[in-house]
Amino acid sequence: MEEHRATKEELIAKAEKPAKDSLKMHPFYKGKIEVVPKCVIRSVDDFAVWYTPGVAAVCKDIERDPEASYIHTDRANMVGIVTDGTRVLGLGDIGPLAAMPVMEGKALLFKYLGGVDAFPICLDTKDPDEFIRTVKLLQPSFGGINLEDIENPKCFYILEKLREEASIPVWHDDQQGTAAVTVAGLINALKIVGKKMEEAKITMVGIGAANVCIVRMLIKAGADPKKIIVVDSKGILNCKRDDIRPTHKEKLEFCQTTNAANRDGGIEEAMKGQDVVIALSKQGPDTIQKSWVSAMADNAIVFVCANPIPEMWPWDAKEAGAKVVATGRSDFANQVNNSIGFPAIFRGTLDVMARTITDEMCIAAAVELARCAEDKGIHEDYLLPTMDEWEVFPREAVAVAKKAMEQGVARLKLSEKELFQMAETKIRRARDEVGLLMEKGIIPPYEE
Repeated sequence: MEEHRATKEELIAKAEKPAKDSLKMHPFYKGKIEVVPKCVIRSVDDFAVWYTPGVAAVCKDIERDPEASYIHTDRANMVGIVTDGTRVLGLGDIGPLAAMPVMEGKALLFKYLGGVDAFPICLDTKDPDEFIRTVKLLQPSFGGINLEDIENPKCFYILEKLREEASIPVWHDDQQGTAAVTVAGLINALKIVGKKMEEAKITMVGIGAANVCIVRMLIKAGADPKKIIVVDSKGILNCKRDDIRPTHKEKLEFCQTTNAANRDGGIEEAMKGQDVVIALSKQGPDTIQKSWVSAMADNAIVFVCANPIPEMWPWDAKEAGAKVVATGRSDFANQVNNSIGFPAIFRGTLDVMARTITDEMCIAAAVELARCAEDKGIHEDYLLPTMDEWEVFPREAVAVAKKAMEQGVARLKLSEKELFQMAETKIRRARDEVGLLMEKGIIPPYEE
């Protein structure tokens, strides 16, 4: 029997289905996360241990040694997901209330994929200094902070200040998380087309938080900055641009360090003859045209990762001649998305009680992610592991933890075997817990 090949209309309908289902399922469950006990409650007598009077002894122990908070409480496994809702999933400034479903979803992924307890915190302020002060006040409750969906350029200032002043790891997933997974995807895409990182001509479409960090991390991973071209809404960044405000210091930096040929023009000109285009910019599907892809080098690599609609549909990029195409969506092949990065990166960070998350730790995660896919056999439609390959997450966590120890930012020193067993146990427990709750009907099935 001849295999049915999906029509363009069927593919578009498939792409639109998650949004329709989401509007039905969210009100059914009234959110995606809740707080449940993790200790035994054999009878109400146990409350004398978990609460008063017994808990006083634990409080005094922490008072004597603040580090004991990582032993006596969930702090060692707790991450705060903090946003002001000013740049949410390509939707823009929709505010803290409208951002909550995304933050809850992030917490769900943290738990299910990384075994990390995460709490969504949506702040009703647009003042960066008030945001920073609030996060610093929250530090006693968490082992780490995940910044999320904060507008550019404010996000750079917030991250920089908190990494300097906070006593716990703080990272911005839209920067370091996206960069780590993108680097992983590009490592394997270049292997598929037989090109090298240091020789690849790369065009970056968009200059938001994600692409700024991707450029920096690609350079640390071996890309040549002289062969990178960056395009913002007004055109290619080059030494002739005199319209960039001093507050956009990242743009000014790239004007000086990238695009050695000093090319001019817009996206079309920036893509001509290039080996790679990585777009995290305006939603499509017509932000990037097929003719622009056709003008790229042979065996071109196209990452169109705007959410929820990519800059162009992947099938159009393929028709235009791209060899490898990736998007940020889970319903298409080759998802390049933070979801396979941040849960494990934080898992490894928390397991060794690291003081920060360095770019080198992120690159270690990227290399391990690429290796996990390569172990299974990479090809044009399989660049990276998917979220259902749960065994990848412990491996990635171990790579991160080892790099943290190597760089001297880890409080704990553990063997590779200990790290793997710790990560695997916590991740397996989280998945088994959800499965059991569904099996028992505590999480009820959704029915149309």
